[in-house]
Amino acid sequence: MSSLQDAVSCMDGYDPDALHVDRAREVIRGLVRPIRGTQRLFIREALGRVLACEVVSPIDVPGHDNAAMDGYALRGCSLSAHGETRLRIAGTALAGRPFEGRVGEGECVRIMTGAVMPPECDSVVMQEAVRSAGDAVIIPAGEKPGRNWRRAGEDLAAGQTALATGMILGPAQLGLAASLGIAEVTVRRRLRVAIFSTGDELCSIGTQPARGQIFDSNRYTLFGMASRLGCEVIDLGVVRDRPEALEAALREAAENADAIITSGGVSVGEADFIRPLLARLGEVLFWKIAMKPGRPLAFGRIGDAFLFGLPGNPVAVMVTFHQFVREALAAMMGIDPLPRAPLIPAVCTDALRKAPGRTEYQRGILSEEGGHREVRLAGAQGSGVLRSMACANCFIVLEHERGAVRAGETVSVQMLD
Repeated sequence: MSSLQDAVSCMDGYDPDALHVDRAREVIRGLVRPIRGTQRLFIREALGRVLACEVVSPIDVPGHDNAAMDGYALRGCSLSAHGETRLRIAGTALAGRPFEGRVGEGECVRIMTGAVMPPECDSVVMQEAVRSAGDAVIIPAGEKPGRNWRRAGEDLAAGQTALATGMILGPAQLGLAASLGIAEVTVRRRLRVAIFSTGDELCSIGTQPARGQIFDSNRYTLFGMASRLGCEVIDLGVVRDRPEALEAALREAAENADAIITSGGVSVGEADFIRPLLARLGEVLFWKIAMKPGRPLAFGRIGDAFLFGLPGNPVAVMVTFHQFVREALAAMMGIDPLPRAPLIPAVCTDALRKAPGRTEYQRGILSEEGGHREVRLAGAQGSGVLRSMACANCFIVLEHERGAVRAGETVSVQMLD
């Protein structure tokens, strides 16, 4: 396994002390790989899982030529080009009960949606377009042949890929597999992600905080974000600022997980404490990202597990997860194409302070009416203010070179979900 430092040092524009957001994302994405290991699951158990092997259709869909609507199946050549057409009703075709006779010239068959088309017929006229005349129907002028029926294999031909590798299996995908008579699919095993928070100032829910301590929230936001992505989360709790405690937690995480996400302990002073420990256990790169919030970031490998060392501030944890970790975990899960929230334009109703030279992510509330999008700040923007994060439905993304924003200017918005 090659050195991470060797892998990144030859990249253009790599500067660990001032790394651009896009460059950091590119570096991480270039190094992570999908995990190995698959499971064979009944389709009801596979909801939300990542498909490991493509599903090939064993049959044509539809399996026979059929009517696309209720009406009358007929030969297209029977339709008059200039006047009305009178056709005798030779019988009825129902879904699951085909017409067994032969449709001759001057005849038609009453047919229901999904019913097998008689082999002599190549057109269906909708029932609302005709009028009854005893055992016959009168079709008005202007009806064209070849309409309102579906050919066998039109949606999916036997041997064609129905579900591609890397697809997340949702309700529609499960339904498609069932429609092909497929009861089981092969999926990737769940990605195992170990999380813990570091710091003597933290205490867990259910305990009484000592003077100067605060409740740890980061593990809960990390749990929510990783679980929503479909990962199996291993919560190792709060780890104190002691080398032996941190080493034990990292060893346990590396032995049991594919990825490790920590919060706290990666800023300049803290990194000096952690750096020699991580160098002994594996290889970790410390970066200063040109962004706000979330400037300090660590990325590396301990054994076979990738490590993401996030800042300690709660909002910075969520921002760095969305911008770097989420896509990396999706790549490790084998999801293809990778989920990435697009940037969409919106008019900003607030004036925003911003200095060029870093990318900023501010919490916003996006609304849309009549095709017009507006975004406003969700509240105070401090990196420890979770309330505005909880109220937000988007990030207002202020690009690296952009300066201050005046009210009424257009900005880029990235939805959180």
